[in-house]
Amino acid sequence: MTTRPAPIATGAEVALVALGGGIGGVLRWGAGQLVAGPWTTCAVNALGCLLIGVLMGLGPRPRVRLLLGTGALGGFTTFSGYAVDVVRTADLAYALLTPLTGLAAAALGLALTRRPGRGSG
Repeated sequence: MTTRPAPIATGAEVALVALGGGIGGVLRWGAGQLVAGPWTTCAVNALGCLLIGVLMGLGPRPRVRLLLGTGALGGFTTFSGYAVDVVRTADLAYALLTPLTGLAAAALGLALTRRPGRGSG
């Protein structure tokens, strides 16, 4: 059995991710300017995860997923900011609640938009 190499992204697909990532990054920066602190990062990540769940539940076309999911919401959410916050605060509740909230938010977003009768796979 032979395996096929993974498809290489086209220039347009890379541009969609870059455009979305720029927009998402600016929105995350703006949220941090409005309310600074680690709990803002938690809230941004939870909102981003909820919206990723909604997006995946809607099942948009691949290029829409690249622009909005990988790009905008990937740029909006931040694991590196979370990691820095955990080290700075040494707050165990924050360290545990942030990823758990993100997982729950993504599951909720998916559940809210999953079409009845549509399989889970």
